Amino acid sequence: MTVVVCGSLNMDVIVQSKRRPLAGETILDGKVSFLPGGKGSNQAIAAARLGARTAMLGAVGADVFGKTLRDVLADNGVDAAGVTVVRGETTGVAVIQVAEGDNAITGAAGANARFAKPMIGRKPRKGEIWVAQFETPLATTDAVFRRARAAGARTILNLAPMLRHPKRLLKFVDIAVLNEIELAQATGIKITSTSSQTLIAAACCKLGPTTVIATLGGRGLVMVSPDGVVALPAFKAKVVDTTGAGDCFVGALAARLLSGASVIDAARYANAAAACSVERLGATPSMPTPKEVAARLARA
Repeated sequence: MTVVVCGSLNMDVIVQSKRRPLAGETILDGKVSFLPGGKGSNQAIAAARLGARTAMLGAVGADVFGKTLRDVLADNGVDAAGVTVVRGETTGVAVIQVAEGDNAITGAAGANARFAKPMIGRKPRKGEIWVAQFETPLATTDAVFRRARAAGARTILNLAPMLRHPKRLLKFVDIAVLNEIELAQATGIKITSTSSQTLIAAACCKLGPTTVIATLGGRGLVMVSPDGVVALPAFKAKVVDTTGAGDCFVGALAARLLSGASVIDAARYANAAAACSVERLGATPSMPTPKEVAARLARA
């Protein structure tokens, strides 16, 4: 069986500085890095590094960045045959400002916005895990999840970045994953860094899917499922860069579910994987190995 990730591929242009510039201000102490990213690619690589057979479906431009991203997928054991090269379009780019251990991101979708239903050549199979996010067209995600559900595959939707979406889409989602900001945007319930577990759980219930996981950064996560409400604390980490931590969580969750783990066990494993990922710069380069996650779990 396979984890199949349908989503974005970007080249991340990461600029590190002591602080972010104010409006109209120029800061010259920055350090730049070009690293592979995109929520879809990040999630696929996270799943593959953690031992899951993984395939990627998406779109890139006919440029150097596109070739690099396809090569990176292959180098990490991800089947990239389903990544379409779109002529006349650029590969997606994300400019990431990293300062004081946090990040701000500006993206240019490029070929990601051209990822369409005719590009989905792979047929879902029963027992597979199909994953998507909101960095590619909603119509494509809707079509993919309809097919996956009909085939008996399991679906995971990462509602990030939050977009207005048809409610019918969530009917085809088995597990929804989103952070506290996205949860507030999706439900209209005001959620802050001091919001109670009860309020967060109520917002999760309002969202719709059978299982909803709200990731809360350094406060861990809250999960609502048919088994009730569970809160898991975060694992300790020396934060360098939070870019890709949410993607790492989703990829690790999918990989663990594919291996037969329960949702709660998979969520705990993914929580540990995300803690490992924030201790290195970048998204794709920070995705951990099974050995690293096992060590983090053992220290808990």
